[in-house]
Amino acid sequence: MANRRALQIGGGAIVAGGAYYLYSAGGNPSVAEKKLEHDMSAAGARLRGQDLSSQEAQKKGEVLAKEAGAALDRTVDTVRGEIKQADKVITAKMHEAGSKLDHLKEDGTKTVEAAYKDTAKDLKQTTDNFDKTVTKKTAEAKSGIASWLGFGGK
Repeated sequence: MANRRALQIGGGAIVAGGAYYLYSAGGNPSVAEKKLEHDMSAAGARLRGQDLSSQEAQKKGEVLAKEAGAALDRTVDTVRGEIKQADKVITAKMHEAGSKLDHLKEDGTKTVEAAYKDTAKDLKQTTDNFDKTVTKKTAEAKSGIASWLGFGGK
């Protein structure tokens, strides 16, 4: 029972350690592997009492370079996603503006056509009234002139 418990605790520690390295590497497995190698090498060197400062510095530099590359890749991916989202929003706004412009154009055309029809109707009405008045006045004038000349019979 004690052996089983020890295996469970040891397995949990290994999983937690792996998760720690993966998390600290930003989810990049190769960076996590480099960090683990570096830490294991440093721990071994300390146990043996060896100073591996140049090798350690080189490994640390490799780890930092990979971390920086991974961070840069994540930043580029984030910016690309934001640009795509902004492009979608701009495209939608352009379509919306075009639609509104078309709607306003239709409304303007309808308004102009309605004004044209109303004006034509009013002009026709005024012309008809003018024709009736001219015809009536002409008939009255003819009648008056004819009566002066003795053609009218009243």
